[in-house]
Amino acid sequence: MTTFTELLSYEDALASYDPVMGLEVHVELGTKTKMFCGCSTELGAEPNSQTCPTCLGLPGSLPVVNAIGIESAIKIGLALNCEIAEWCRFARKNYFYPDMPKNFQTSQYDEPIAFNGFLDVQLEDGEIFRVEIERAHMEEDTGKSLHVGGATGRIHGASHSLLDYNRAGIPLIEIVTKPIEGAGERAPEVAKAYVAELREVIKALGVSEARMDKGQMRCDVNLSLRPTPESEFGTRSETKNVNSLRSVERAARFEIQRHAAVLSSGGSIVQETRHFHEEDGSTTAGRIKDNAEDYRYFPEPDLVPVAPARDSVEELRAGLPEMPRVRRNRLREEWGVSEHDMQSILNAGAVDSIVATIEAGADSAAARKWWMGELARNANEQGVVVDELPITPVQVARVAALVADGSLNDKLARKVLEGVLAGEGTPDEVVEKRGLKVVSDEGALGAAVDEAIAGNAAIADKIRGGKIAAVGALVGAVMKTTRGQADAARVKELILERLGVSE
Repeated sequence: MTTFTELLSYEDALASYDPVMGLEVHVELGTKTKMFCGCSTELGAEPNSQTCPTCLGLPGSLPVVNAIGIESAIKIGLALNCEIAEWCRFARKNYFYPDMPKNFQTSQYDEPIAFNGFLDVQLEDGEIFRVEIERAHMEEDTGKSLHVGGATGRIHGASHSLLDYNRAGIPLIEIVTKPIEGAGERAPEVAKAYVAELREVIKALGVSEARMDKGQMRCDVNLSLRPTPESEFGTRSETKNVNSLRSVERAARFEIQRHAAVLSSGGSIVQETRHFHEEDGSTTAGRIKDNAEDYRYFPEPDLVPVAPARDSVEELRAGLPEMPRVRRNRLREEWGVSEHDMQSILNAGAVDSIVATIEAGADSAAARKWWMGELARNANEQGVVVDELPITPVQVARVAALVADGSLNDKLARKVLEGVLAGEGTPDEVVEKRGLKVVSDEGALGAAVDEAIAGNAAIADKIRGGKIAAVGALVGAVMKTTRGQADAARVKELILERLGVSE
């Protein structure tokens, strides 16, 4: 359900208004313990089993900062071309939420650890768009609410709610952009490209898996419209916790159309949070959005300021890995692919899988072929990215090796991949169980070829008469007899030999 059933068309919206975006991305760090206590961050534990007096905010408990969390924040700041604060401190963000047991969130307000940076992102046509970063600051995650009894899983209509505090206190880095102006009709595409590039940076740093489907990375899409690029910013909406790249793009596009419909009808935009709905790409109202002063920030009295030593910061800078865009350009040249093809590989989430498959022994062409062909198709059908499929680069490299040595042809290889994805074992085990090896025995092949020639005398006569192209029909007959397990090239050679014809 949407607030306005009649949205302004995207073209009409952009003809009348200029969009301005702000993106806030929360990244859950991959530390072993929480940000301010020693509780485990491991996923999948029994509800409320990974808690202590500190993360539950019990009287008398005192927080201690996670050093790895601070290191990770500095790495992220450096990778985003930010300045690193010489001195900063934590603050209490005061609000009542059932899933925040302390009734305040330990965060950073006006003194973030990293600030004033940028990230250059590449759009699908190769254009580079610079997104400026306001700040990257440290904070802790909330617990998790489970609303029971309703039809949607949201609080509206639920009969009761359950609270799991295992996630409360897990380290977060919130990365906030400056207002993104000048994107025009490409604003949704810019939003998607920015979050995609940011995810690749986070993964390259090794500070988080950045799995959006698991909530390890979430994006809040702030959007407003103004009559012209010279006008003041309009009132913004904030679509919360968008958890896929496609959804980031859809949320921005929908809000542009919704805002335009409200404004063009003489209405006013309400500053509010909104929920995104995957099923139709719409958003619906959440709650009125507070301003910063409504949270009554004040310095956290139980934590000392953070003052990263300059030599430590420079040591971390020197240890940063190759950044994703630089790495992609290098790989593109090594693999000999176009920018368009490289963008397709990036969109499929297959870069790391292809690299790992090559490292496991496959050549780059074979690695790209399988990940961007059969596996990408399978991932698309399941609505996941390829690196989430239940198959490893080592297994894909093994399939490529079996094709290279003639044990499999492409058709059989696809069946092997199908079996691995279905949980039937390794590629070799699937080949054995399904009996998928190429028929290479010359005697068996010769018999199948003789049978095909005898059963298709008219076609054989055409080939003898010089119509070599007709050999395809006989090859097809042999492949049918051998259930697709013959080497087609060798079959063709045998047919021509039998008929006394040369190409």
